[in-house]
Amino acid sequence: MADKPTAQVITPLPTREGQGGGSALCVDAACSGNPGPMEYRGIYLPSGKEVFHFGPVHGTNNIGEFLAIVHAMALMKQKGLSMPVYSDSRTAIIWVNKRKAKTTLAPTPENQPLLQLVARAEAWLQQNGIPYPLLKWETEQWGEIPADFGRK
Repeated sequence: MADKPTAQVITPLPTREGQGGGSALCVDAACSGNPGPMEYRGIYLPSGKEVFHFGPVHGTNNIGEFLAIVHAMALMKQKGLSMPVYSDSRTAIIWVNKRKAKTTLAPTPENQPLLQLVARAEAWLQQNGIPYPLLKWETEQWGEIPADFGRK
């Protein structure tokens, strides 16, 4: 596991303005254990291509789901894009709506960089609000979210 969290933009987002007609980002996280090695990613729904990937770092699934949503929103704002973000995590959606991750993860030297990232994400939400529609992915109706890591 790397000492410092790193995020990669793997596939650039489309650059056309006014995206619509089914354009969306889907996000998901995976964690082996709780806490344990955690990673998250974002998938561009129309193409199924991975747009960003972060981790693995020591954390929890809920933290990963929260960070994935904020990462998607921050990336779209940076690129001047606008589309919905889908998450299958009710907990993460609540945390984003409250602009606060209500994690019970105890701080340790191992997870300090991740908790600093959580604080940055919370600050970003305080400053920017929720600039894009944040929607619940209805797994029972639509199947697994396209960003799913397939580890269930």
